[in-house]
Amino acid sequence: MSWLIGLRPFLLIHLPIMVIASSAGVWLFYVQHHFEPAYWQRHGNWDYFDAGAEGSSYYALPAWLDWFTANIGLHHIHHLDSQIPNYHLRRCFNDNPTLQRVNRITLWQSLSCATLTLWDEEKAKMVGFSRK
Repeated sequence: MSWLIGLRPFLLIHLPIMVIASSAGVWLFYVQHHFEPAYWQRHGNWDYFDAGAEGSSYYALPAWLDWFTANIGLHHIHHLDSQIPNYHLRRCFNDNPTLQRVNRITLWQSLSCATLTLWDEEKAKMVGFSRK
């Protein structure tokens, strides 16, 4: 395509699209794993179900964003069984009340997750860098 329209126009069109899409992907991944209250345990205390269900959030996105992101908001189900295809995640969620009682984050609430960067073992919670 760059040969057809030229390298500069090609990059002016595709680079912003790639940057926006990449940023959205990083944000979706980040919010799914850096929220409060999160589940983080050392190997001796680690539990498979708790790590999958509580170590990843249910990112309750609007229906149109669910469609665009292939139901990535139901990421906690993916952690429990990665072989469930994205088009069955909603049905799995709706059919299993246990999967509905997990950490739910809305689009608006996810903005507060931006500062959560570190796991504080003493407090057993996600924290940000302290500003001194």
